[in-house]
Amino acid sequence: MEFTLTNFLLFMVNCILTNNFIFSRYLGCCPFLGVSSKVETAAGMGIAVTFVMGIASLFTYMVYHYILVPLGLEYLITISFILVIAALVQFVEMFMKKGMPALYNALGIYLPLITTNCAVLGAAILNIDNQYNMLWSVLNGVFGALGFLLAIVLMAGVRERLETSNIPKSFKGFPISLIIAGLMSVAFLGFAGLGGM
Repeated sequence: MEFTLTNFLLFMVNCILTNNFIFSRYLGCCPFLGVSSKVETAAGMGIAVTFVMGIASLFTYMVYHYILVPLGLEYLITISFILVIAALVQFVEMFMKKGMPALYNALGIYLPLITTNCAVLGAAILNIDNQYNMLWSVLNGVFGALGFLLAIVLMAGVRERLETSNIPKSFKGFPISLIIAGLMSVAFLGFAGLGGM
């Protein structure tokens, strides 16, 4: 795909809204439902996922095209991408612990949880399946993660408001979260006509 401003903007809208990892592809639902109780923690998780998903898209592209394909080992794509993502998360965690201890402490347990976020692996595999070049792979990772950030922060905002709402006892907690996630998914279907890619 040629890099033009129009293609760039359409691709961004497509990744963030139309093909949102949470609401369209149903990837990353575990952290989406588990970490979205407070806006601050949801935003921290979303920012960390954005950083890791962008870097993971770059490194998995290079691993696939410069190691797996030349050696004829394409069938090892899943295991090799999981190893790359886990190594990147460990590296980011060590770097943040030394260089940015305040942010490291604020993220706490959420940083290692990125390793098990299937949206990160999903983005890396979608880059290969859609045959994106290196630039579009990184953009897909970053914009897809920004869509994840948008979804998790919106969900956290709604869940914070529900803390003070009068909800029937049988719907409190996880059941109302699933209902809200379903309604938000239906709302995001309204963006289906926007990303003409």
